[in-house]
Amino acid sequence: MTTSHMNGHVTDSDGAGGTGAGSAEATEESQWHREMPVDCPGDLGARTLPVRRSAQLERIRQHQEDLRRRREEEGRNKQELDVNSSIRLKKLSQNPKVGIDNPTFDPIEGPVQSSPHSHFQAHLEDLLMSLKQVQHCLGDVQSQEDVELVLQLVQKTDFQNAFKIHNAVAVHMNRASPPFPLTACAQSLVQEVQAMLQSSQLKEGLELSTLLSSPHLQALMLAHDSVAEQEMQLEPSGSPDGPSEILTQFGGETVKIVHLEKARDIPLGATVRNDMDSVVISRIVKGGAAERSGLLHEGDEILEINGIEIRGKDVNEVFDILAEMHGMLTFVLIPSPQTKPPPTKETVVHVKAHFDYDPSDDPYVPCRELGLCFQKGDILHIISQDDPNWWQAYRDGDEDNQPLAGLVPGKSFQQQREAMKQTIEEDKEPEKSGKLWCAKKNKKKRKKILYNAHKNDDYDNEEILTYEEMALYHQPANRKRPIALIGPPNCGQNELRQRLLSNEPERFGGAVPHTTRSRREGELNGRDYHFVSRQAFEADVAAGKFIELGEFEKNLYGTSIDSVRQLINTGKICVLCVHTQSLKVLRCSDLKPYIIFIAPPSQERLRALLAKENKNPKPEELRDIIEKAREMEQNYGHLFDAAIVNADLDKAYQELLRLINKLDTEPQWVPSSWLR
Repeated sequence: MTTSHMNGHVTDSDGAGGTGAGSAEATEESQWHREMPVDCPGDLGARTLPVRRSAQLERIRQHQEDLRRRREEEGRNKQELDVNSSIRLKKLSQNPKVGIDNPTFDPIEGPVQSSPHSHFQAHLEDLLMSLKQVQHCLGDVQSQEDVELVLQLVQKTDFQNAFKIHNAVAVHMNRASPPFPLTACAQSLVQEVQAMLQSSQLKEGLELSTLLSSPHLQALMLAHDSVAEQEMQLEPSGSPDGPSEILTQFGGETVKIVHLEKARDIPLGATVRNDMDSVVISRIVKGGAAERSGLLHEGDEILEINGIEIRGKDVNEVFDILAEMHGMLTFVLIPSPQTKPPPTKETVVHVKAHFDYDPSDDPYVPCRELGLCFQKGDILHIISQDDPNWWQAYRDGDEDNQPLAGLVPGKSFQQQREAMKQTIEEDKEPEKSGKLWCAKKNKKKRKKILYNAHKNDDYDNEEILTYEEMALYHQPANRKRPIALIGPPNCGQNELRQRLLSNEPERFGGAVPHTTRSRREGELNGRDYHFVSRQAFEADVAAGKFIELGEFEKNLYGTSIDSVRQLINTGKICVLCVHTQSLKVLRCSDLKPYIIFIAPPSQERLRALLAKENKNPKPEELRDIIEKAREMEQNYGHLFDAAIVNADLDKAYQELLRLINKLDTEPQWVPSSWLR
């Protein structure tokens, strides 16, 4: 079953919208979807720049001008006066003394509207001639005197001047109500006129400049532009020329006739599919004219569009037909046999993407043109989950520039097909036996890092990363979020942390670690370390109280969640340098950490930075650092809130401060589970 993008919009194959992971296996052999855009934006899935406001207004003006011309033409056809239809005119036409040859004026009924402008543009000469002829035809003396008074009025100079002004104004006033604004830039025009008047020495010019500078006129121009900008937008759906629906009989079947306006810059937003000889609407896309009108529904069969028969045509033919159409479209439809409940306003769900997605590389997306491209870490606003396999979404920040919602894989569908892909890849790999692993022994004493064994089901069970529901959070002034710096060795995260602690000790602080070693001379419990017994330490480990811990010279060390919380309660910002394995534990706590990834620069730049610290790493060591950073970003990048490339320590420090300061002024996206 093939499909094509209808009028802006996609065509949907029979399985395009409801494909499960199981059907994905057979998809590569059969082309069960093919959707083609008609007036869907071609760069919907890409990151686009904002459309210039002037271009938008120009398109709106053009659209409104087309509507106005069409109304005038229709009104002209309706208002053509048939002389024979008026009994009074018929009687007057029988009198040869009355000048009925010119139908622009009826002496009894008044001006004849042979065209929208003829009533206002009647010539005074014709009016005087007609009045004189009528006066001679009347036998009643009183009536003749009345006409004589009218003749005297018409011949007065004041009346004739007023008549000229009336004709001039009438040309502009004979437009559709409300009057169509000529511009939404009256303020800028006033400024241009004021600039021209600065060099004027005429009394009238100075008077006009004073008038234009008055606060009242400035306020009037501001109000004019505000109203004009609204009037120049597309008309609402409830207008007489807007969308409408009629139920009737057509070819022995109950059908509905739908009228929709297809503007040049607003896509229709519907998809169609072939079902035998029928062309059926398969998807209504959020943000399009079809969705806003509420008159087209999934499952409706299209019989005709603007008198052109659609049944029996391939979706590609439908594409060609609709590509040439714009303005008012008339659809003849057989309503869907499946009655759907009235649409309810869906709650928008905000999610953070934990994977990259490119619809051009996805063979299962119903329409590549409607597929929404995104990267790991992007915030998506899911506005429709009607199709569980293909959600409709906007990318955060792109709502104003993205007219139609884009398609993204649903969470369950993405998990199923990724699981199937992993299974196929594992089956292709040859079985590896007896893999040995060797590590170089370092004779120097090193701290053994033992990461928290406390596990969280949310992370361990969801091995396939999809989406995480998010919500906006503004940190309280008295409870700052801890800053967690993470990165491969020799990337500067420890140096950045130390700068924060030394430069602003009243604002930043470090959590006091726990240890099982004995207290040395000069050390204070609770200031340098929390000195505890090994038994108490291990009990806290079992209870999952440590973010990370390790062993050095047979003594245990660790940073606990409680010690971080204690520092936060003092009003300071806790700064941590953690390992990747600690991130899950940290995020599952109630601390709401802000995680910043410190990434290395290029290999040559990294060598220069380490040389300043009197380090001379080998090329393979530099490559290992960069490779380690790549692996960290690939495996844990979905947990990062921000990233800083440390090409220069001073610039990296300033960027770090900027990100931390932003937490006080701007709300941030955090997992919604943190706020429950």
